[in-house]
Amino acid sequence: MVSLVLPRLVSFEVAPRRAASVAERNVAALKSAYWIVLVSGFFEPLLYLLSIGVGVGALVGDIPLPGGGVVSYAAFVAPAMLSASAMSGALSETTFNFFGKMKYMKLYDGIIATPVQPFEIALGELGWAMIRGTLYSAAFLGVMVAMDLTSAGRALAAFPATVLVGFAFGALGMTLSTFMRSWQDFDLIGSLQFALFLFSGTFVPAEAYPLVLRWVVELTPLYRAVELIRGITTGGADGWGQVINVGYLLALVAVGLIIASRRMGRLLSK
Repeated sequence: MVSLVLPRLVSFEVAPRRAASVAERNVAALKSAYWIVLVSGFFEPLLYLLSIGVGVGALVGDIPLPGGGVVSYAAFVAPAMLSASAMSGALSETTFNFFGKMKYMKLYDGIIATPVQPFEIALGELGWAMIRGTLYSAAFLGVMVAMDLTSAGRALAAFPATVLVGFAFGALGMTLSTFMRSWQDFDLIGSLQFALFLFSGTFVPAEAYPLVLRWVVELTPLYRAVELIRGITTGGADGWGQVINVGYLLALVAVGLIIASRRMGRLLSK
């Protein structure tokens, strides 16, 4: 099935090696100031957790889970902050940075002159974005364990889920970037990202929304990410629900990579 939609020139034997070369190029181009950007991206969700999860949580009290369990408000909010952190890290690399390399630096024009294909460039950039998202996720899981918001075992189980979330939003970010015309268009992505952050079951259960709005919320990718990670870290996972969440995010990765690589091929061939 995948071979029917991916470009025929992509070889599944050499594609991972070429994609890794694209990611290695980004590592080699790192500058010392970039690490300040990495560190700053971790603190935003941490501050939300401390201010809302802990501060407001003292007023809210415990939150019932769909499976019948009860957790503190901080334990309820923390997985959402973790999901938002993975989303932000992936989108930062695959929107602004990706767009700059393609539109203004013309980096991919040179790469495409080699045997590397657009799909392999997209895969390599997504892998690079996941380095940033993985760092955020690992650090935030450590904070959750230190604050007794989850156990070490559940944190280890949640880590692969955060990687999947990063891949999903990275693929989505690259796809959106190929449709952007200028830097001003990224204001729309920022607004969309903030709306997802507020209305994805982040601070209140989706059941608290009116029925129609709840349906809209449950269709968003961040809601699926929050539900996936929250189910793992709180121990209140619904088996079939988690299958749906994983399937949704995997489909987003596949569709995003296919659309992004095809769009890149058209843009770079002009």
